[in-house]
Amino acid sequence: MREVNSHLESWKDTPDAEVLAASQKDPEVFAVLVARYEDAFMRKARSILHSVEDSEEVVQDTFTRIYVYADRYQPQEGANFTSWAYAILTRLAFTRYQKLVKHRGRTLALEPETYERLPEEGSFLDGLSVQNEVTVALAKLPEQAARVLRLQFLEEKTQEEIAYSEGSTIPAIKTRVHRAKKLFKKALEENEQTHER
Repeated sequence: MREVNSHLESWKDTPDAEVLAASQKDPEVFAVLVARYEDAFMRKARSILHSVEDSEEVVQDTFTRIYVYADRYQPQEGANFTSWAYAILTRLAFTRYQKLVKHRGRTLALEPETYERLPEEGSFLDGLSVQNEVTVALAKLPEQAARVLRLQFLEEKTQEEIAYSEGSTIPAIKTRVHRAKKLFKKALEENEQTHER
């Protein structure tokens, strides 16, 4: 475990975009972004949802989406990694907020800046929903692929821990995560196409 921590420590001064790109080859590096933004994401989600449980689910989904859609992130002037990540978080939190109002009849006050942070219509974030969509996408995957994604991204296990619990090797787990991520992305996109019909 110490070895893993020192490996992540070496990324502490690396810009977010570079960490995100590197995490596509070495998924353990993604933990650097989780460590950097988890607390801030929770504060933002709670300011919208006023619920720890709902906020935790939205934050988990946000990190899942950031990782899965990493190849869609393009640094632009005035739109850095942070604004892209917060756009995903806010869209997911807003979708959850709408569901809470609909299903529980709750009225929650949304801050004006929340509306300002919502991405413009037509972006790929339109139609992103929350935990249920991730669950549906995971359910479409072969059990082995779904399990490895749950362990790494929802239970935040290191690949070393997953390899040990699965009786496998770290390189084999890396390969499984890479394949599972592709399958998961495909399942999410199929879900989104179904919603569009």
